[in-house]
Amino acid sequence: MPRLKPNTLIPTPEEDAAITEAAGSDLDARPFTDEEWEQVKPTLRPGRLKAEVTKEWIRIRLSAEVVDYFRSTGSGWQTKMDAVLKEWMRNHA
Repeated sequence: MPRLKPNTLIPTPEEDAAITEAAGSDLDARPFTDEEWEQVKPTLRPGRLKAEVTKEWIRIRLSAEVVDYFRSTGSGWQTKMDAVLKEWMRNHA
């Protein structure tokens, strides 16, 4: 049984029943039944949202000056690099 803080009041079984009954009569504070808890599902998944267009994970070796330049552009530097490569592809099709 967990330890309680000093001066913690624990309701008697009668008080607990009265509290539960009062909560049950308030539609905004009604506790879930066991069946309702079984139906509850999380609405959010942990982690980042899945992108509409996913990218392929690769390893590539680039010159330090290229990497330094794109990193110096700040957050999203890899996406900027991807955009530059796509532009190169369009111009060299």
